[in-house]
Amino acid sequence: MQITITARNFELTKAIRDYVESSCLKIKRYFDHIIAVHVTLSLESSRNICEISLQASRFGLQSQAEEMDMYLSIDNALDRMEAQVKKLKDRVTDHQKRALKDQFRDFSRESDLFVNLENKAHKTVKTKRAVAETISVEEAMEKIDNQKEEFLIFKNVETDRLNVLVRRDSQNYKLIEP
Repeated sequence: MQITITARNFELTKAIRDYVESSCLKIKRYFDHIIAVHVTLSLESSRNICEISLQASRFGLQSQAEEMDMYLSIDNALDRMEAQVKKLKDRVTDHQKRALKDQFRDFSRESDLFVNLENKAHKTVKTKRAVAETISVEEAMEKIDNQKEEFLIFKNVETDRLNVLVRRDSQNYKLIEP
């Protein structure tokens, strides 16, 4: 994370610079994908203004605070930025959980299948929920050798898609890529 500090209408002291840098590093613990933070400190008559611009992987956030004390304006602007970062992280992680839930939605329910429509006979099919690990094909081959199941569902590291590895016999495998 790159931190840039700009001072307008006053001389930036080492104490203020260190305070801003240590405070900005606290935001990093909430969200790992922060690329750059630009802090602009300005002094206009008796007002101390702190503007923070944060650039994340696909998002840009801004906050501003105006106080009589420079340290207080930095704290208030960082508090507002922390709230935005927490909200962004919740939105990103919620989106990822929803995508994962949608991916396995079809496999997580019991469903009734009508085998013979004339007799209305049906069978209940029990489905098993599978969580796909992100591994390579070689790791999947090693893992299927160590288990009794004849197949393994996994997320391929190279293609970032779901794959199924089926064991045909002790030497041959079949890889199914959608």
